[in-house]
Amino acid sequence: MTSLMLSAATYACNKRKDEESPPSSSLTFDKERHVAFLEMMYHMLPYHYQSQEINHITLAYFVISGLDILGSLDRVDKDAVAAWVLSFQSNPGDKAELNSGQFYGFCGSRSSQFSSDNDGILIHNHSHLASTYCALSILKTVGHNLSSIDSKLISMSIRNLQQPDGSFLPIHIGAETDLRFIYCAAAICFMLEDWSGMDREKTKEYIFKCQSYDGGFGMIPGSESHGGGTYCAVASLSLMGFIEDDVLSKSAASSIIDIPLLLEWCLQRQAADGGFQGRANKPSDTCYAFWVGAVLRILGGSKLIDGTALRRFLLTCQSEYGGFSKFPNQLPDLYHSYYGYTALSLLEERGLNALSAELGITGFAALGI
Repeated sequence: MTSLMLSAATYACNKRKDEESPPSSSLTFDKERHVAFLEMMYHMLPYHYQSQEINHITLAYFVISGLDILGSLDRVDKDAVAAWVLSFQSNPGDKAELNSGQFYGFCGSRSSQFSSDNDGILIHNHSHLASTYCALSILKTVGHNLSSIDSKLISMSIRNLQQPDGSFLPIHIGAETDLRFIYCAAAICFMLEDWSGMDREKTKEYIFKCQSYDGGFGMIPGSESHGGGTYCAVASLSLMGFIEDDVLSKSAASSIIDIPLLLEWCLQRQAADGGFQGRANKPSDTCYAFWVGAVLRILGGSKLIDGTALRRFLLTCQSEYGGFSKFPNQLPDLYHSYYGYTALSLLEERGLNALSAELGITGFAALGI
């Protein structure tokens, strides 16, 4: 999934196969236990996350936004969080560097923030689209006024990452291009309220090419339909203004993508155990309750899923320690915990703040409330 999706998943994927956690004793959502889990992560990450230091700001996004969903943002020092996030923004040494083809957003960690020269300018700029999306999301969540950052610099330099086919590199030094980074770019432009750095028509055409014969979207044109790729495609089109709200209530003929086929593909992802799978013939996985569930929310099709069965599956993945695991009876990790909270928010779980399905943060944060 997005670098955002890959960032913390490594911990879950690399755990020993025989390492299991007893299931939660009840199919009741234990909010306070989850708050304690995230609060612990806020103060100190377990050693398992050492290999994810490069994605530190993404892990922080899971913690801070997770606490916001749980209605417990008062457990953190918002000003300290904002100051920490702002310390990762990259700036050019002089105006001449603005035309160097670099992207001036946010780095993902201290290890990707290379030492400064004698003038305090970073020697190497490793700003990343996913890290920038997470940074801006955190800042909006803690109520920081984005007008205090150099948003024009971000908007102007993001165009250096867009490719001729409409896709985006995540970093100016080069990497793969796919729907993950289109989503990050679209979310950044939306949050900054400045689309000058994106050719939306080119991006739209690239996204169209990613819709598969079965209705879902692959990460790149011609690839297998995937829950995460489908979310990135649909959420991006929505943020860019190409999909109307509650499009299912409108004429299907007026849509720019094949909505009926997309809807069928999404609904087929709910498995017999109530959970959602990311691809055909794969087991249910906590995170896809959000990735696919959010697509259905954007389209206006949430009521077509079996919400009771989905909630029951999610709660079998709830750990007695707080947090969620990828599959039932495993240890929790930040990535699946966050998307467990977002999925339950979409299901309108009591005590959780409502979610902006397109941005992946609470509606309060999205609106700057």
